Amino acid sequence: MTRLIALLLAVALLALGVTGWQWKVARDDLTSAQRIIGTLSAGIESRDRAIARLDADARASQKREAELRLMQGRASTAALNREMTIQRETDANPILRDWSAAALPDDVIRLHARPAFASARDYLDWVSARDKLPGAGKQP
Repeated sequence: MTRLIALLLAVALLALGVTGWQWKVARDDLTSAQRIIGTLSAGIESRDRAIARLDADARASQKREAELRLMQGRASTAALNREMTIQRETDANPILRDWSAAALPDDVIRLHARPAFASARDYLDWVSARDKLPGAGKQP
């Protein structure tokens, strides 16, 4: 009988030891899981703040774009009105109409002529080679 009680006591102690070990493993797993949850929660909060900031930036950009489009529309309307006024004035005044229909002088055409440049050096060479202005008091 003492053997049986000793055996039962040994089994109970073994079961208690296994249960304690399982409790420690479960507690370690819980601590690790809570740490992971904290890290993930911080990441989610950071992501949510970034999303909110980007959303606010997008709304501000949309507002600025709408304002710019409105300004562009107004500028286009003003340019069209100005062009129509110029055209009306040109059509109404025969002297102005003849002047605007005439060809530009050769000197003006030469000022507007520019070759295609492959590099900044080509442009500098072209500028340097062009006709230079005469000195003060000298005839061209």
